[in-house]
Amino acid sequence: MDGPDLSSQTVLVTGSARGLGRELLLAAAERGASVAVHYHTSADDAREVADAARDRGAPEATTVQGDVTDPESVDGVFAAVEADLGPVDCLVNNVGDFAPVHWEELDLDAWQGVMDTNLTATYLCAKRALPAMRERGFGRIVNVGYASAEKGLVDPVNFPYFAAKAGVLMFTRMLAADTQDDGITVNAVSPYVVENSDEFPAELPRGRPASFEDVARPVLFFLDPENEYVSGENVEVDGGWLPEDV
Repeated sequence: MDGPDLSSQTVLVTGSARGLGRELLLAAAERGASVAVHYHTSADDAREVADAARDRGAPEATTVQGDVTDPESVDGVFAAVEADLGPVDCLVNNVGDFAPVHWEELDLDAWQGVMDTNLTATYLCAKRALPAMRERGFGRIVNVGYASAEKGLVDPVNFPYFAAKAGVLMFTRMLAADTQDDGITVNAVSPYVVENSDEFPAELPRGRPASFEDVARPVLFFLDPENEYVSGENVEVDGGWLPEDV
């Protein structure tokens, strides 16, 4: 897979010890970025990803622990990256839980957990990254959304996830406008079903889920230091899915 030269960049991917976040971080490492593997509880997995990142070309790789829904913990995550690698040039907000049950069956903690990991975490991490990006006149932020969230996709099952991802896209566009004079771009990449998804519908666009590479390609495009004019955009990685039924 081709992609940009990220050899001068420090990349932080939240939730990168496993799954999609892991693959996005390794894709950045393969293009020469120094990378920070963020985890909450998966310390062993994070260390393995850091080792893999070095093997794939990252000049430096570190692991950072923290709860990205908590402001003090977010500050600690960024402070640790800054101490080990320097300021964060590129932030990928990948963390986001979901609750695939009817909304009436959710207690408040479950509801809040979905909203916080998807939307609050995106807000907190972007807010913490921005001062240093503005000071340097450069930054790339990519938020992971969900396909068709901007079309108002709703369903009683998993509703807080859809609502949070719609908020992520609104936040993306607001932040792109607010940083347009700062050398910063803010964009979103929104997959439907990815190869590591917990559940697969009976029919999938093009007969398969999105591969990790399918999702990584637009993320890498948005991280490209030379891509300085595309901001506030959302790329849906859904194979042409038209959500008539959820």
